[in-house]
Amino acid sequence: MNKKNMMITFFLILISLSFLSFFFFLYMLKYKIMYFMMWEIIILSSNYMHMIFYLDWMSFSFLSVVFFISSMVSLYSMEYIPQKKNQFINLIFLFVISMMMLILSLNIMSILIGWDGLGLVSYILIIFFQSDKSKNSGMLTLMLNRIGDVLIIFSSWILFMKGGMNFLFYYNISYNFIIMFIIICAMTKSAQIPFSSWLPVAMAAPTPVSSLVHSSTLVTAGIYLMIRFYNYFNHFFFMKFILIMSTLTMFMAGMAANYEMDLKKIIALSTLSQLGLMMMTLSMNFIMLSFFHLITHALFKALLFLCSGIMLHSMKNNQDIRFMGLMSKYMPYTIISFNVANLSLCGFLFLSGFFSKDLIIENYLLNDNNLTIFFFLLVSTSLTVSYTFRLIYHLSFFNMNNIIIMKMKENFIFNMVLMVMTLLSMIMGSMYNWSFHMIFYEPTMSLYMKYIIPFIIFMGLNMSMFFLYKKNTFFYSMWFLNYSIVNLKNIQLFLTSNIFNSSNFGIFELIGSQGIYKYILMLSKINTSQFLINFKTLTLLSIFVYNLLNYL
Repeated sequence: MNKKNMMITFFLILISLSFLSFFFFLYMLKYKIMYFMMWEIIILSSNYMHMIFYLDWMSFSFLSVVFFISSMVSLYSMEYIPQKKNQFINLIFLFVISMMMLILSLNIMSILIGWDGLGLVSYILIIFFQSDKSKNSGMLTLMLNRIGDVLIIFSSWILFMKGGMNFLFYYNISYNFIIMFIIICAMTKSAQIPFSSWLPVAMAAPTPVSSLVHSSTLVTAGIYLMIRFYNYFNHFFFMKFILIMSTLTMFMAGMAANYEMDLKKIIALSTLSQLGLMMMTLSMNFIMLSFFHLITHALFKALLFLCSGIMLHSMKNNQDIRFMGLMSKYMPYTIISFNVANLSLCGFLFLSGFFSKDLIIENYLLNDNNLTIFFFLLVSTSLTVSYTFRLIYHLSFFNMNNIIIMKMKENFIFNMVLMVMTLLSMIMGSMYNWSFHMIFYEPTMSLYMKYIIPFIIFMGLNMSMFFLYKKNTFFYSMWFLNYSIVNLKNIQLFLTSNIFNSSNFGIFELIGSQGIYKYILMLSKINTSQFLINFKTLTLLSIFVYNLLNYL
């Protein structure tokens, strides 16, 4: 079997597993059933070591997303990574197996196997190109994630000393050290403050790796672990700690993304901001909303990275957005998918991100929460709109300044992958919302509270202008008020000039003096015989029409 056939076979297997997992998700959600499987591996003295798998609608819904994105990335990599296809497919396979171990397990030992597997495969994928930059990035990522790995090993050792490694046996017992270790472990994997530096650095990996590993699946593993064992973390001190760290992460990532010029790092920082939003939602006891946003975010963020990979691949790996522009002219399908994913990230109406982010903000507004946290949530959401429209402006409308362009063309496989991912980014939010409608609390808000979300979008658009231009210009022009007046004047001049041009060079040429002169000149060129023939034909046609109208 050659490399291309092997990748196609791997793609078909993954897409089949994705559809099968989605079917089980709907089946288990509808009939409210779950399966618990436990195998006894070994008994050491009085300690029992078990392999435990917990199958329910939540695990199958996350698995379906992991399988689907993995299948799209494997198909995408057929064109993106022409060399070392076998090694890449093997690493993707190991990554999927590690994610399955983490998603389905309830025993801390089996979780540790999947957790370490994710860290190891992530490190190998980051250094896939074997450059100095990728090696340094891989080492930094590995060392920061090792902190969480060591803490989860300590937790397993403490549980082993207490008689077992199964969380289910310790539901009514409080182990504060274990809980704190697990929380910090989840924070390292999900890149929360102070462990946030590894995620932008990990963008040295190939773009398909960033799409699968560092945007949609691996970075959400910590969030998923905390959702699974939320009942153990539901303590005031722990929730307050998570709330503060996640809010700071969301705000810090939004500010950094507005100043960043590297395309992949901007998307990575947006991922970091959304991870902070998920963690903050979890700390406010909105467990299902956090999981809902985890699923929808995985789809449109993977699409963002896939689109950015095509653009970087076509521009000789240039990642600076200042040297990009007018992509809508040269790569229309790619930029359409890219903008759909960006609008979904902003929570644009009826896209996937809208359903989850709108529910999060509305539920927060209807609860008695801290005003300072609400301010940070408001500003962070506005920052998301700001850097998103800044990115759209630079890639879609900005004049192209790149002189190193090698080729600007789109591939059939790339377009097919983008079309499928774009479709899912548009419809899966509503589908999951309809599926979860019995689980979510649908808030009913007053009209003035509903106006808060459009206000956030408007504030984000103004902030994008702030970051597009210099700050001293912002303050000098009285917060762009001078520019708004100039723009109104320009719009008026533009409309009047268009009306003048269309009338002076359009209809007035036909009915004015110049049009009459041209008509007389045309009649003078017609000889007498042709004029009589045309006159007779016109007369007969008029008589026929008159009689027809009288008959009717």
